[in-house]
Amino acid sequence: MLTAAAVCPFPPLLVPEVAGGAAAELEPLRRECGAVVGALNTCGADRLVVVGPGERTLRHGPDSGGDLAPYGVPFPVGPQPPVLPLSLTIGRRLAECEGAAPDAYVEVASDAAPEECLALGAELAVEASAVALLVMGDGSARRPPSSPGRPDERAPAFDEEVASALARADADALARIDPALARELMAAGRPAWQVLAGAAGGEAVKGELLAHQAPYGVGYFVARWTRD
Repeated sequence: MLTAAAVCPFPPLLVPEVAGGAAAELEPLRRECGAVVGALNTCGADRLVVVGPGERTLRHGPDSGGDLAPYGVPFPVGPQPPVLPLSLTIGRRLAECEGAAPDAYVEVASDAAPEECLALGAELAVEASAVALLVMGDGSARRPPSSPGRPDERAPAFDEEVASALARADADALARIDPALARELMAAGRPAWQVLAGAAGGEAVKGELLAHQAPYGVGYFVARWTRD
């Protein structure tokens, strides 16, 4: 069953070598990510799985790696050649920085239906007696006033609802996220959050939100869920 989960964003700028001059600006966010990922080392889990959105739904083994070269700086993460999407590459990097060794990386198709995500989460939760998840997901990339996508006035409210669900460990609220709305608002984390919802199921879980910010017009969340 799900013992613990850490939720982190996956901007390439989380890696100081890629961020360059912006590294200091993101240091508080980087520190919060380190705190929740590091806690997975002491949660008593038998299995650690990193979950993040990508082009398709596919499982990658523990020796899979990625590369941040497409984002401006050649920076290999893990074994090469790169096979992991950005979300899982950043997830692997965060885990490595905290001395964690994930047992698997699960890529979830960006267009996966909610029921598909929920079923995958339920499947992951029973693969060991105590499972920990590192869930990689960005909020809307249309946060006014400036954002990678055209600003959308609905984006802040959407992200607030996600932040509230993560803070309350409300799996039902995450399960209800509308894929069409998430797609319109460029909220890449939707499928990964719904995998988390499926893994938690109806079990009693405690949530804590450590960060919710949008420094570059993209919603970033850091949260942790633990078994009561």
